[in-house]
Amino acid sequence: MEPLVDPERLAAWMDAQGLASGGSIVIDRITTGHSNEVFRVTRGERTFVLRRPPRTPLSPTAHDMAREFRLLRAFFGHAAVPVPEPIACCVDLDVLGVPFYLMAPVDGVVVRERMPPPLADDIGAPRACAYALVDALAGIHAFDWRAGGLADFGKPDGYLERQVPRWLGQLERYATRPLPDVDAAGRWLQAHTPPMQPPAVIHGDYKLDNVMFAPQLPVELVAVVDWEQSTVGDPLVDLGWMIGLWIEPGESASLAGGSPFVDGADVPTRKQLVARYERRTGRDVSNLPFYCVLGMFKLACVMEGSFARFRAGTSDDAYFAALETGVPGLARRALEFAEGGV
Repeated sequence: MEPLVDPERLAAWMDAQGLASGGSIVIDRITTGHSNEVFRVTRGERTFVLRRPPRTPLSPTAHDMAREFRLLRAFFGHAAVPVPEPIACCVDLDVLGVPFYLMAPVDGVVVRERMPPPLADDIGAPRACAYALVDALAGIHAFDWRAGGLADFGKPDGYLERQVPRWLGQLERYATRPLPDVDAAGRWLQAHTPPMQPPAVIHGDYKLDNVMFAPQLPVELVAVVDWEQSTVGDPLVDLGWMIGLWIEPGESASLAGGSPFVDGADVPTRKQLVARYERRTGRDVSNLPFYCVLGMFKLACVMEGSFARFRAGTSDDAYFAALETGVPGLARRALEFAEGGV
């Protein structure tokens, strides 16, 4: 099996681009998992980060490297939304077999299962991280996407109305079992679709572990990453996704994701996060339960595709095995937002 990053081919391409030409290359895998692959590329005294699709793509449109690189170029230097510096993009399949791009490394940490040191030493860090997360989202949604070179980046007209048919259509292609709560959430969404908000750039997977914080105190958000699902549409889709995944104190963590803070941590509630977003943006959030339902409904549809691959024997990822109960759980969480609000 060929390596995901061929050092010789990458070196030749970098030479042609004038990127640390002539030196030997060291490649280290940074992350792997269910989405794009990320590698550290060291050449001489320079270090780059390479991002490429996984060996087996999730769908033909899920890993558009050139599109993601374009988004980074639009946002780079925009103070309200820090992003990694984009360096070069390659769409020549003769190099690595797939499009990829290089960006500058970011000196930062990711908050996942627990607060990393030294942030864990500050009892106020969880709340500060949460509010920084909201503030960066407000910055994304305030970005002038037309003036920023993204006028053709998405199709905002009819964006909300397309969502349920799109995800149900994908689900029908791979579903192997009845999912009554998913169907119920889809019916509820179609019956409660609100007027669309003024369009903005949407990150598409905005949550705590898709941002990076400075590795020292005070808390500072230094990069928003993983833009592979970005488009232009209704920005409250991002807020509903983030809030839908947010686990409040006293709630149990689940496959829905949520807040990786220890019990007893000073963590904002969903309502507090929404109130901060509303103050920062001036947007109408009165229909936010719809967007939370939509987020959990979409995630259930996506995760059922992963479970179908596991069930068919095309993936042995243990995480996917847990989706047998995880997907119905996501659908139930969607219906909880439909019934009880945020």
